Amino acid sequence: MSKLTIIANVYANPDKIELVKDELEKLISVTRTEKGCLQYDLHQDNERPEHFLVYEIWESRELWQAHMNAPHLSAYIDATEGAIAEFTIREMSPIG
Repeated sequence: MSKLTIIANVYANPDKIELVKDELEKLISVTRTEKGCLQYDLHQDNERPEHFLVYEIWESRELWQAHMNAPHLSAYIDATEGAIAEFTIREMSPIG
């Protein structure tokens, strides 16, 4: 089982920055207690406040996939519907 790093970039619509931020913050504590979550950090761009970056490290891709199907993530998706301008996610593997 190899670790998985996730880099997620979330761009909120300009009029929905606080909504997206609030909903992303709700994910932090619950996600950090999930099985397989080694690190889960949320960042906001200092110059472009609509840009959020989520940096995650998981024990395995399978455990990350379980997170992706968790009820709190579904609640986030529902709460931010129409508030996200762009979303990208990258699955990465550590080297060394």
